[in-house]
Amino acid sequence: MVVFLRFVFLNAQNPQATQTGRSQKPINSAEAQEYLFCFWNVENLFDDKDDKRNNIDEAYDNPFAQDQNLRNLKYDRIAKALLKLNDGKGPDIIACAEVESVRAADLLKTTLNGLIKDDKLKYTAVAMQNIDGGRHIGTCVLSRVPLDVRATRLVRKPLRILETHLVVNGHNLCVLSCHWTSQLKQNDGSTGDDGRNKYANALYARFRELNEKNIKTDVLFCGDFNDSPNADPIVKNLGAIADITKVKPTADEPMLLNLMAGKDPAKFGTIWYDGKPLIYDQIIASPGLLDQEGWSVDPKSITVETKDLIRTGARRREPWRFGNPEWNMRDEERGYADHFPVTVKLKVAGQVKK
Repeated sequence: MVVFLRFVFLNAQNPQATQTGRSQKPINSAEAQEYLFCFWNVENLFDDKDDKRNNIDEAYDNPFAQDQNLRNLKYDRIAKALLKLNDGKGPDIIACAEVESVRAADLLKTTLNGLIKDDKLKYTAVAMQNIDGGRHIGTCVLSRVPLDVRATRLVRKPLRILETHLVVNGHNLCVLSCHWTSQLKQNDGSTGDDGRNKYANALYARFRELNEKNIKTDVLFCGDFNDSPNADPIVKNLGAIADITKVKPTADEPMLLNLMAGKDPAKFGTIWYDGKPLIYDQIIASPGLLDQEGWSVDPKSITVETKDLIRTGARRREPWRFGNPEWNMRDEERGYADHFPVTVKLKVAGQVKK
């Protein structure tokens, strides 16, 4: 049974973490609780401010700031798609990529809550820090579950890796949401392999820090990895594999379980690129998430959400994009994003009796 509560906020020490800079009280319950987690690359979600971005981002920064109809349409599309999930309640925890700013994340939260009639289902927290370097798009987390906003940080600037922590029944879940270097041709002529290796190394280094304190640490990795689950940066550098029997708590070099590894792109593809479906958006679990202590994940529940997110009449399983603001399109021709959302079920144990 999923239990939803409304939370009272506490003052936080990190004013850059959210628009309001506030943290939530933890949930305490004797019973275990279940939540639906979602990751979605929402593709260029820009806010209502003209921030004088770089050449690439200006194509989105200016139109979204100046055209209220365009901006509202994009936010409305994303919000309504999310709220169709989880039996019409929306995911309990949402991690998004390609979000311009803290303000953009907060606007998405406001849009979602404006569509939710039941106050108990409204989103109560946003965790994000603005990116300063390269494209001005980062990751954020919106949640009904209590977030320790004071622990929210960028793992290694200027990489797009956001760390935040959810606390329920005294159990801590670390969420590392990220957006790796793309496959597009880089300035050095490469296709971003070095960049993706840096992301993998930074993520695994942070996991090792947490693992040294507790080999059963609960860490959930999610993101647009811009690489397939069998790519070297994911398997060799990050240590994320398909074989659950090899993912065990250890103080040495623990492996991670990639919930999307071994899946058929024809059925689990999250993006259509270079003429074919690819699994770029993935959710990865630490060994601690595979036991029944603290937080746990149900590997069999991993789902790529496609309902209503493919253009009507399309002949291939391709995400229905919202499209560039400069494209001459009618509102009804615009879709959502160039990626599909990925969801998974999480469970947290009841409060430990003292």
